[in-house]
Amino acid sequence: MAHVADEVPLTLEGEPPKTLGLLDQGALWANLGVSLLGFSGALFLINPLGDAPLSLAAALTAALVGSLIGTAMVGVAAVPGTQTGQPAMVLLRGLFGARLSYIPTVLNIVQMVGWGAFELWVIAMGASAIFGPTVPYAVWVIVAGVLTTALSIWPLGAVRVLRRYVTIAVVVAMIWFAVDFLGTAQPETGGSWAAFAPAVDYVIALSVSWVPLAADFARHSRSSTAAFTGVVGGYTLAQVACLGLGVYAVAIAGSAAVSADSTAVFGPFVAAPLGALFFAVLVLRETDQSFANVYSTTVSLQNLMPRVDRRVFSIAVGVLTIGIALLVNVTSYGAFLSVIGAVFVPMFAVLAVDYFVLGGAFGWNTAEDAPARWSMLLPWALGFAAYWLTTSTPTVGQWDALWGAVRDAIGFTRQPWMNGALGAALVAALVTLAVGVVARSRRR
Repeated sequence: MAHVADEVPLTLEGEPPKTLGLLDQGALWANLGVSLLGFSGALFLINPLGDAPLSLAAALTAALVGSLIGTAMVGVAAVPGTQTGQPAMVLLRGLFGARLSYIPTVLNIVQMVGWGAFELWVIAMGASAIFGPTVPYAVWVIVAGVLTTALSIWPLGAVRVLRRYVTIAVVVAMIWFAVDFLGTAQPETGGSWAAFAPAVDYVIALSVSWVPLAADFARHSRSSTAAFTGVVGGYTLAQVACLGLGVYAVAIAGSAAVSADSTAVFGPFVAAPLGALFFAVLVLRETDQSFANVYSTTVSLQNLMPRVDRRVFSIAVGVLTIGIALLVNVTSYGAFLSVIGAVFVPMFAVLAVDYFVLGGAFGWNTAEDAPARWSMLLPWALGFAAYWLTTSTPTVGQWDALWGAVRDAIGFTRQPWMNGALGAALVAALVTLAVGVVARSRRR
């Protein structure tokens, strides 16, 4: 797929090639911004609280605002990867020290494997919507898993294929469905802006889920500007378009049907004129989501075992994700992943402040013997707590009840305008600044 010199080195000891330009980064993130179940996600965008539907203007504005805020976080997380040439979890050696970086690395591996299996399930369900039950679910999972594994073995080649061919096909498919849906249905929206803040919270959560792997691809960017702009521009445009199209798809399928079964949103796409053909493009494109998760798992494992050939990891992770998708009810895994994903928003806020504001960029130590920095655990932990104190996005009943009890115990009342991701990032950033000031005064 690509000349060996233009591919990711097999171990962490190799020099990462800087071959991805703005168009490459933009195409990658634009494709990641379109998701099959992102269409059904429009149901939560329209009515995030269940009893206060937004107007169409409010929903689309929330999609734009939330995407810009979320992708700005992802873009900032990408820049250190470009400047150091290191993947995301290896970057954390400079923040926490080599040994302590194993904690977020293991958490990231767990969530990436889970999301990878979830994406194989999504692809299989999308293919089944086109071809019906004639092809067993297991066949689609295995085919998608093999393709995903192949892409993760040649990741930079996969990004170039996305830019040259897949992105154009996806744009054509999205336009085709937009024209059909606009003439078919009116969105099921009300006329209120009351739930605007929770809707923004939901969209930010969609975007920042990519924070832990931003540097995995940005390390191969030719410039920090290309990495940041590619993330913010490509992902924002694609996610807003995806959610906007989803608003109409949900209207056609019926919100009750989509609420009961998220894959019901596939029906309007397949039923459109030439819908099966263009929806097949979107199903095939979904493999870039599973590819990104498997590849991020691979380079995360290399933080633990830096001299192991990444191809060995890719094959092992690919087989594991296929097995999980075949044997486990991955739809029940999503709530857990939402909880564990909240770990990374405050963590990368700590990284951003320490790297950009406190001067860490001038001596960022990603060596295998980087000393432990226990003080950085404090802002991370407080940011994690702030996320759950301020978020309006529901996850697991017992988990939400726990944080409700914490709010009552400390006398904290969550206001409707509060946002979990922003609350976590703000608290983590401020505490990191305070820790940095104290450490600097002690050195003096």
